Amino acid sequence: QVQLVESGGGLVQPGGSLRLSCAASGSRFSIYAMGWYRQTPGKQRDLVATITTTHNANYADSVKGRFTISRDNAKSTLYLQMNSLKPDDTAVYYCNMGSFRSGSYYVRSWGQGTQVTVSS
Repeated sequence: QVQLVESGGGLVQPGGSLRLSCAASGSRFSIYAMGWYRQTPGKQRDLVATITTTHNANYADSVKGRFTISRDNAKSTLYLQMNSLKPDDTAVYYCNMGSFRSGSYYVRSWGQGTQVTVSS
C-alpha cells in the first residue's frame, strides 16, 4: 500500500514562492508517473501538473511558466516549485501517483493534501 505525504504548504504573499514536497513509501516510486492536483471548496479537483517516469512534465495553462514539477527517484520524492503565486492559486494541493494510458493520466493513489494560501 503506497503512502504519499505532502509538506511545504502555508501562507504566502502574492508574488511569493513555495515548494511543496511529497514523500512516497510502500511502492516502487520510479516506475510510476506522478502529479499534483488542487481543489478549492465547492469545486472539482483540478490537475496542476504531471511528470512521467522519464521526467517529461506537463502543466495546466494557469500555472505554465510559474510552477515546476520535478522528482527525485533516489529519494522517492515529488516536488512542486511554485513561483509568482497569485490569490487564485489558493487551494489544497494533492500529490498523486498514477499512470498514463492512451495519453490520459489516471490516478492510483492520493496524498492527504496540503493547504496553500496566497494572501496579503
